[in-house]
Amino acid sequence: MAQQGEQPGVPLQNTNVGTLETALAHATRLLGTRPDLAAQQAQEILKAVPGSPHARLLLGQAMRATGDAAAAVDVLAALAREQPRSAATRFELGLAYGASGQLDQAIESLQAATELKPEWPDAWRVLSEYLDASGDMRRAELARSAFLTSAVHDPQLRSAANALRANELDQAEALLRAHLQKSPRDFAALRMLAEIATRLRRFVDAQTILETCLEIAPNFAPAMHQYAVVLYRLTKTESALEIVERLLAAEPNNLSYLALQGAILAHMGDTEDSIRVYEKVLKRSPTQAKIWLSYGHALKAAGRAEECIGAYKSAIEKAPGLGEAYWSLANMKTYRFGESDVESIRSELKRSTLNDDDRLHLEYALGKALEDRKEYEDSLRHYAAGARIRRRLHPYNATETAAHVRRCRAYFTQQLLSARANKGAPDADPIFILGMPRAGSTLVEQILASHPLVEGTMELPNIPAFAREIADVRAGEGTKFPEAIDELSDDDLRGFGERFLHETRVYRKSGTPYFIDKMPNNFLYVGLIHLILPNAKIIDARRHPMACCFSNFKQHFARGQNFSYSFEDMAHFYRHYVALMDHFDQVLPGRVHRVIYERMVEDPESEVRKLLAYCGLEFDERCLRFYENDRAVRTASSEQVRQPIFRSGVDQWRHYEPWLDTLKEALGPALDSYPDTRPVQ
Repeated sequence: MAQQGEQPGVPLQNTNVGTLETALAHATRLLGTRPDLAAQQAQEILKAVPGSPHARLLLGQAMRATGDAAAAVDVLAALAREQPRSAATRFELGLAYGASGQLDQAIESLQAATELKPEWPDAWRVLSEYLDASGDMRRAELARSAFLTSAVHDPQLRSAANALRANELDQAEALLRAHLQKSPRDFAALRMLAEIATRLRRFVDAQTILETCLEIAPNFAPAMHQYAVVLYRLTKTESALEIVERLLAAEPNNLSYLALQGAILAHMGDTEDSIRVYEKVLKRSPTQAKIWLSYGHALKAAGRAEECIGAYKSAIEKAPGLGEAYWSLANMKTYRFGESDVESIRSELKRSTLNDDDRLHLEYALGKALEDRKEYEDSLRHYAAGARIRRRLHPYNATETAAHVRRCRAYFTQQLLSARANKGAPDADPIFILGMPRAGSTLVEQILASHPLVEGTMELPNIPAFAREIADVRAGEGTKFPEAIDELSDDDLRGFGERFLHETRVYRKSGTPYFIDKMPNNFLYVGLIHLILPNAKIIDARRHPMACCFSNFKQHFARGQNFSYSFEDMAHFYRHYVALMDHFDQVLPGRVHRVIYERMVEDPESEVRKLLAYCGLEFDERCLRFYENDRAVRTASSEQVRQPIFRSGVDQWRHYEPWLDTLKEALGPALDSYPDTRPVQ
């Protein structure tokens, strides 16, 4: 029954072409304001003209708009079978599948729509969003490029979009910059230019471009979404979250936006909120393997091990070739693969169509499975196979590391450090735990975070970002870090210290006086930390060179640590780490407290007392019972630090010793001098 003021359905007892067109037009108008009445009108039409494709399409649209996505799928799927060449039907079916949480089917249907009608911008746009939500970032980027191609009419801009779609980034950038010289306010061109910067990981450039784009077109949702992604990559998480929440206010069920919100919340340490967001996504779209994977990561950080395992296994069930899911199970360190798991991994590795990312993750997972079975030689072979792929994809620049360490040792002299002493922010809140990855930093963090006055956060990216900013922005082109520090005034040093305290406040939840930043690679920036935060504590977590280096070699890192994928590169990096820390021991004696992992294992109480004394903290028994602390932990050691210290982990590398001569030789004096801190060249 039509409500007062609404037009009822047009009766079609005596149907003719004019009456049918009038009724269809009326139903179409109702679709935007009263989809329930549009559905009634479509059903009236179908009584008079059974099987009318246009009326069935309208009925499916109206059903989806009223929230009955399942019924819409039934109507539209039947229509698509009868009219397989109808792009409009495929598009509407994709939207209905998406609304009902069937993301794989939605993607398949939308892909068909774009193949039938390649110039349809909306189809490409929605497809890119669903691909984002599924975690298929590569195809999502291609779909966004196609959206831009189909949305533009200027020949030069269309050529740029085609180049972007083909991943010919240099050509696309040149065309876009030429176009923007003539049309600087073309927000579509700016959005495309930002896409190039994002793909090249020039995130600061992408941020600037997108800010200009959004000044011109403040509600351009694709640019807003990319802006949030870029801010997230730059670890400007509060700003990224604010943008995503604005997008969700307009589209509360957009799975792409929700997936990004979950990732941002996890990065901010809001683990439980992140879990709730992922659960919301999975409730609507339970077939998405990448979302199950992200959900598992959040559960792992929260210490919910059994649920985490279940999430990773769900990801494998949805996508048997998803190598990262197998590696995530292995990376729990406490999980043991069964025989059927091992056979599944071996079966997937035999597939010639397996991509590099899945293959390397499966190789690492099989290496861990065989290590647990004490098949060490075969285990090493698979670790090495994974490392070779990773090294090919992300080569390590040993020359760059050597040059950085050499410049730091030359620049940070006692004279300079004395001249600029106590110019930074005076606050003593931060405790930096740094050194090599896999050297016990998570254990040290867990011990300190069990003290009632200390909060553990995560590996914070701020200090490396400051170093890049100082070199790239403050000093100008051609000046490197640390020499670029010369361009900073004393007020600048204090300002950077205050910025660190302000920017990291988002990660501090408990209100304790002290908090931990455990980014291992901060050892490269000890001099900067000392200058901008002279009262911060700095702890160097150190482990036996063979144990540390081999543990790194068999660890696949999500990003960074490119030195860890060959024995020679690993040894090179370790030696330069020791050399740089030795330098600061000489020019800032006593400034850095060193925790030797093996000593902590052998005599935890004595070492914990020394550690707390260095930090100016009273001894607290809870620091010895660190494994009872249920705080979120986001590193590979998260499950291990929820257990008491066991001596068995110290010498695990010796199982592989017969095949590690190359590593021993490359470590050279760093191996001979451990645990002393004599100069290592």
